[in-house]
Amino acid sequence: MSAARRGPLLLGVRHHGPGSARAVRAALDEARPAAVLIEGPPEGDALLELAADPGMRPPVALLAHAADDPGRAAFWPLADFSPEWVAIRWAQEAGVPVRFMDLPAAHALAAAGEPDADHAEPDAVRLDPLAVLAETAGYDDPERWWEDVVEHRGTGGAGEEALGAFEALGEAMGALRETYGDGGHHRDLVREAYMRQRMRAARREFGDGYAVVCGAWHVPALRAKTTVAADKALLTGLAKVKVETTWVPWTHRRLARAGGYGAGITSPGWYAHLFSARDRPVERWLTKVAGLLREEDRQVSSAHVIEAVRLAETLAAMRGRPLPGLTETLESVRAVMCDGSDIPLALIEDRLVVGDVLGEVPDGAPVVPLQRDLTRQQRSLRLKAEAQERELELDLRKDTDAAKSLLLHRLRLLGIGWGTPTASRSSTGTFRETWRLRWEPELSVRVAEAGIWGTTVLAAATARAEADAAAAEELGEVTALAERCLLAGLSEALPAVLRALADRAALDTDVARLAKALPALARSLRYGDVRGTDATALGAVAAGLAERICVALPPACAAGLDADAAAELRGHVDGVHGAVGLLADADDGLRERWSAVLRTLADRDTVPGVIRGRAARLLLDDGRLEAGETARLMGLALSPAASPADAAGWIEGFAGGSSGGGTLLVHDDRLLRLIDTWLVGVPERAFTDVLPLLRRTFGAYEPGVKRTLGELVRRGPAASAEAARATGSAPEGFAPDLDPERADAVTELVRMLLASPDGVAAA
Repeated sequence: MSAARRGPLLLGVRHHGPGSARAVRAALDEARPAAVLIEGPPEGDALLELAADPGMRPPVALLAHAADDPGRAAFWPLADFSPEWVAIRWAQEAGVPVRFMDLPAAHALAAAGEPDADHAEPDAVRLDPLAVLAETAGYDDPERWWEDVVEHRGTGGAGEEALGAFEALGEAMGALRETYGDGGHHRDLVREAYMRQRMRAARREFGDGYAVVCGAWHVPALRAKTTVAADKALLTGLAKVKVETTWVPWTHRRLARAGGYGAGITSPGWYAHLFSARDRPVERWLTKVAGLLREEDRQVSSAHVIEAVRLAETLAAMRGRPLPGLTETLESVRAVMCDGSDIPLALIEDRLVVGDVLGEVPDGAPVVPLQRDLTRQQRSLRLKAEAQERELELDLRKDTDAAKSLLLHRLRLLGIGWGTPTASRSSTGTFRETWRLRWEPELSVRVAEAGIWGTTVLAAATARAEADAAAAEELGEVTALAERCLLAGLSEALPAVLRALADRAALDTDVARLAKALPALARSLRYGDVRGTDATALGAVAAGLAERICVALPPACAAGLDADAAAELRGHVDGVHGAVGLLADADDGLRERWSAVLRTLADRDTVPGVIRGRAARLLLDDGRLEAGETARLMGLALSPAASPADAAGWIEGFAGGSSGGGTLLVHDDRLLRLIDTWLVGVPERAFTDVLPLLRRTFGAYEPGVKRTLGELVRRGPAASAEAARATGSAPEGFAPDLDPERADAVTELVRMLLASPDGVAAA
């Protein structure tokens, strides 16, 4: 260290600033301190040696969590371009001690459960030091000011210049703290008191020959002359918890302010590029952009890159900037490579300016046993954790894919949302699943939290399911849990879940809740068949639930229901009907009993029209209601004695757009004539009231169906049909009789359309 310099070397940095990182390395090379202190929790000292492990690849974060409450956690992220990471690696390469010096996480996490001093005064404004300095220098953008003053200085090899830059930045921060005090960062006073204590300990061990790497805001406070007693007074009485620490992978996206990280930056991908590109950063950056756009099938040539570089340099010169910054490069990309469109520019900002780089942590890092088992399964199944979102399609008939599905479902049950189920593009069969995967750094905390349930994913998920079943208060919660247990293959948890299910079902008298629970049970049985899970006991519970619904539903529908309650029950009728279709194979009499319930609902005039209409339609679709009887029920529902609102509800229930009602009306002249006649006779005042309901019913039809219905109504469906029968002719575009040759021509096409992906004709 220079003999002219008194006291320790204080290097005030911007967290995750590549210019600061280069300057730190240059300053350390110049000063050659005997030890380095880093802003961070001292509990991480034992883990610092892992930074030199070849398996450690930033971005990573030091994770500290309360031992008895893993959900109370804090992260200290570090990237390749973080000054703190550069300082750690410099010390390890130089063979000098390196230690963390910030307030222990034991105190910080204990305070996390108490009112934060920084937020005790809602009206207090927390100072942004960089914003003040940028405004003082005449900049309206702190990021642009920082780029011009620090990132573009090129201090990578000039040690004296780097030391001078740190001195100047420290003086600027000193002036700010003289003016603004703590700037609203009240807890910083406590942190800085602890930092000074660590510095005193370092002075006793190394003299003044050590260096401190910390946020530039803290430098004036660390230089200030304070007494030991004053610092101890600030630290007396701090709450404390037992803490566990480890390294976890981090992502560039989580370094961004948009991710909620307080010390974040707006463009981590851009900063990583500036740090790694020692020369010609703009040219190299625009080459990356061109490569990304080519991957997206956009025509981008070398000439585009050359022109974009020229434009960026011209913009920088016009604005008086030493080098093109991110603003200039993006503007040139938008104009030259994106044809002025913001759509490809948004892709560049997402993939390159922010980025999805995910770090790696060596196997030697301490983890909870659950994390170790999860890592083992990820490797065994070749299911790599990635920061970029991707889709995973699984065929559950394959052992490996079935094992992946079980793992993802078990993690979801534990609250570890690595994967989210989504609609499959290739098939609607139960043997296929599609997942959307993205590994977020916070999931490491979820794994630590879930560790209280067991040491393996299977054991933890089983214990969690049993606990959730015991704590569930509503029937719907238990039925959903039973479905999730079958999906996750938790056969050992099923007895406890089924006991809770039977208990809740026996006590619940609300038919709506019973009807809401049945479809989940039916789906569970279906999934159990596909996955080879024994769901016999679940089938017995489902059958009992269906019996209770058959008994309780008609009285519930006959009670005085408002429009919202009737619409809700109509939805439950649909759900139960689908569930009965799945359960009927195991109980031949169930379908008959349910059909009797539907017949009761369709015939009873005290039942709201929307439910009567839906019951009639379900019976018709199942072949349990003749066309003539259907017309009779519709005629009664649409008679002058019925209120217009109830008649419109009947139409909605019977011919709702999502149920294929439009196609039915196209092919059944009698039903269309009944609706047309009723609609023409609705009084003007009543028509205004029922119009929204009718628009919702008919507006959901396919455009072609609506056009055909309009044409039939225009020329009179009954007259057209009678004329066709009398003359042997047919409506325009149709022959009077079937043409066998033309019909046979489509047979092969129909067979292909009905075939499964494996080439086996679907039933």
